[in-house]
Amino acid sequence: MGINKDQVEGRVKEAAGKVQQATGKAMGSGTQQAKGMARKVTGAAQAAYGDVKEDVKEDVKDDQHKHG
Repeated sequence: MGINKDQVEGRVKEAAGKVQQATGKAMGSGTQQAKGMARKVTGAAQAAYGDVKEDVKEDVKDDQHKHG
């Protein structure tokens, strides 16, 4: 299974969001916590989209291989 741009970018955004959320919590900034949570959720969604895209690509390859 390969890795695509959405998987990588999504996981980077998700990790950055976790850091931003934790920093906001440590600093007592609800705004930064909320921004971090939003970034984390957006990144997770993008990574999941990339995972599905890669699964479909693999399924198509497998299907083509089986049917010549």
